[in-house]
Formats: sequence, structure tokens, C-alpha cells
Amino acid sequence: MLFSWLKKRRRRKILTEPFPPAWLEILHSNVAHYQLLTEVEQAKLRDDLRIFISEREWAGCGGLDMTDEIKVTIAAQACLLILALDLDLYRKLQTVLVYPSAYRVTPEIGINEAPRLVAEKELLGEARYRGSVTLSWDEVLKGGRHPGKGENLVFHEFAHQLDMADGYVDGTPPLNDPKQARRWAGVMTAEFDRLRQESDRGQATLLDAYGAIDEAEFFAVATECFFNRPAPLRERHPKLYDLFREFYQQDPAEREFHKLT
Repeated sequence: MLFSWLKKRRRRKILTEPFPPAWLEILHSNVAHYQLLTEVEQAKLRDDLRIFISEREWAGCGGLDMTDEIKVTIAAQACLLILALDLDLYRKLQTVLVYPSAYRVTPEIGINEAPRLVAEKELLGEARYRGSVTLSWDEVLKGGRHPGKGENLVFHEFAHQLDMADGYVDGTPPLNDPKQARRWAGVMTAEFDRLRQESDRGQATLLDAYGAIDEAEFFAVATECFFNRPAPLRERHPKLYDLFREFYQQDPAEREFHKLT
């Protein structure tokens, strides 16, 4: 109870400060989705991202100097996902690590595995259950500025964070009730199986074939598509679109339409 009161007090104090003009310029320059929001939604996003930034540790890796531009660009996209949800869905996230570009890692060997040589692999980003997200800055910037291309590294990795919020990595974020959970399981299973079958046949798909790896990757890929290519998703995968509209409590296809007309 005391911790909750102190957190609310700290957050209120953060929001008493005026929003930095330089940060607003960053939003307009680096976060194309910001332009599609209503004034009320923009104000909510500005508040959320300030709290998000203040409650995380930020570290530049691979020679990258951490800047306000990096923090604001990442935080805005992360908070866009939960614009109508609870900011505390990210409460387990403690650290955001950012590399200049793709980075190389050595896969971990399990405790019971015999020692062996393991080849390094190149990553663009990674979400870890125990409190961190790692991102490559050039991919963050590309996704933020050019959403129509469909891919967005921040949306992808922070969708994983939402997936992990209930303690499981299974492609299912925290849901409101058993009825929603049953509907989620039915639609997501059908859509995941459809993507796997189409990918196996070599068909072109709206959803990135990377989502066919497992349910967790499917949720992350579908989240990218929901926010970045909402109109095609609504047309070609209406049940999936409706499911995500209910969960995220946003309707990006309508938002996009009204801004363009």
C-alpha cells in the first residue's frame, strides 16, 4: 500500500513538469503514429512516456551514447501499445538496452547440456522475461518513421513484454475474463495454424512468416501488423483484427482512415 502511494506521488510529480519542447519535436520527427492520434490521445501518450522513461534504467551498448532522442522514440512506441491499457503492464521491465545496429550474441547453453562450441548469432532485438529489452537503434528509427512497411521492432519486443506480464510466454497477454480468454484461444489458434500452413506452402502472407515459429512470435508479429497495416489486417483477417481491437482497446484502421480523409 505504501509503495503504491509513493509510486502515484512520484508519477504526479513527474507530470507537473512541462513537457520538454525538444521531446515534442522528436515525436513529430521519429514517431509517425503520433500524428494519427487525437489531441487527447497525444496528451495521454506524452504523460505515459515520461513516466515510462523515468521508471527504467537506460543504457547504450556497443559504443552508443544514450540520448533523449533514443529514450523518447522508444518510449513513445512502447506506450502506444498500451495507450488504452494500464502502464503497469510493463512493471516487470527494468532496463532498456540499445545498440547502434544489429548486434551479436552467443546463445546460452543449458545447465544440463555438455560444453560445446556455440556459434554467435546476430539479433535486432530481444525481450527477456527477467526485466530487460534490447533494441537496435537504426531499426527502432526505421520502424518509427516508416510504419507503412509493416515491421516495427519496438512493437514486436514490447508485445513480448505484454505476453510475459502474466508470467507465461505463450502468446497470450493478461485478459479480462474467461469469455475473452476462450475467444482469444480460438481465434489465435486458427490464425496461427493458417499462417503456418500458408508459410509451409510458400504463399505470400500479410502477417510476417516469422510469426509461424511459435505462439509467442505470432502474437508479436500480429501486433506489428495490427498497428502498422491495420486496414489490410481488418480486410483479410477480420476475426484477428476484432480480437486485437478488443484487447488493445484501439481501432487503428479507423484512426488511420479519419486522418487520411
